[in-house]
This record gives sequence, structure tokens and C-alpha cells, in this order.
Amino acid sequence: MAFNFDELTRKAKDVANKAADRTKDAAELVKLNMAIAGEQKEIDKNFRAIGEWFVSEYEGEIPDAVREAVEAVNASKARIAELEASKPAREEPCDAEEAGKKCPICGAESDSRFCPQCGAPMGE
Repeated sequence: MAFNFDELTRKAKDVANKAADRTKDAAELVKLNMAIAGEQKEIDKNFRAIGEWFVSEYEGEIPDAVREAVEAVNASKARIAELEASKPAREEPCDAEEAGKKCPICGAESDSRFCPQCGAPMGE
């Protein structure tokens, strides 16, 4: 039984090529998922704008079908205002670098390399 280096080299190249293909596929999948997440955030933002317009436009005439949801939103807004008012005063950072970077996909701020909300690279 002789050891065949050519056969071993060929098999190693095949394994390396398969690994490279899988890595490329995974990178493309991440790009697609990030693009999908960005579009979903855009949809959510637009739906929110539609809802806010609807509530402000028909303030006294909210249909029964959405009255409960509008009341829940208003209760949440009131609770947020209470919580914001109870926050202790905090010194603002003196430099924009200390405040963090803004995510190009969802707009979240962070000083990390990747967005904590959507996982997108934060850039330089």
C-alpha cells in the first residue's frame, strides 16, 4: 500500500474549495439578511408614520376597530413621559466620538464595531 501524495493534495484542494464556497455563500446570506432587515425597518417606520398621521387626523373620530390600540399607544406614551421625567440628569458627552456612531441601516447609536440592534457593521 503506497502513500499517494497527488491523491492527498487533490483531496485537500477539494476540501479547501468547498470551504471557500461555503464561506462565500454564508457572506452573501449575511448581506441578504442585512438588506432584508433594513427594508423591514423601513416598512415599520412607514407604518408608524401612517399610524401617527391617522391618529392625529381622526383624533376625535377613532373607529372602534382601532380605538383599543390607540388608547394603548396613548397610555404607553404617557408612561414613557413619566419614566423620562424620573430619569436622573446625565452629563452629555463633550465629543461626538464619545457619543458613538450611528448605524447606517437602522440609525441606532453605539460605540461598537457592529450595531447592537440589527448587527450591521458600524463603519469607521
